[in-house]
Amino acid sequence: MVVLNRIYTKTGDDGTTALGSGERRLKSDLRVDAYGTVDETNAAIGIARLHLSNEPEVNAIMNRVQNDLFDLGADFAVPETENAPKERLRVVEAQVERLEAEIDKLNASLKPLRSFVLPGGEASAAYLHLARTICRRAERLAVELSQRSGEKVNPAAIRYLNRLSDLLFVAARYVNGRGERDVLWVPGANR
Repeated sequence: MVVLNRIYTKTGDDGTTALGSGERRLKSDLRVDAYGTVDETNAAIGIARLHLSNEPEVNAIMNRVQNDLFDLGADFAVPETENAPKERLRVVEAQVERLEAEIDKLNASLKPLRSFVLPGGEASAAYLHLARTICRRAERLAVELSQRSGEKVNPAAIRYLNRLSDLLFVAARYVNGRGERDVLWVPGANR
């Protein structure tokens, strides 16, 4: 269990932070950037949820996702090493599969797209699109981290981010009147 009784510790005043393993890294470290961007995704979803009171199914999905994103942050915050405790919290394939099922369920009521969708429509949809773009950045950082020498990233965590961005896209369309209020891209419209 996490106990936070002091918010400031002053240990980060030198520009470092502690990973879940206790190892200290620069706050600009790629691993820290990856889990910080996961946190940013979570915050954007929190804003979207403020506008989802009329969409209880999507709101419930996003509640589960926010919890998963803390799991994902914990996963990234403790590098996989040979001497890392095996009981560390890691994203698992069942979480990815749940996202896939939720995508399929929401997408079933949407018409196929004939154009790219611009972020907009309902406020909730716009914020879900914002969360999607932040999630894509987290995914890019995680992939870059996974390619770094000496770093290891849980492959299920990368798959989770990839599916989550898809879920956020489908959820944005779903709350936009099941796609009826999507704002569609018109190529070259302003030439």
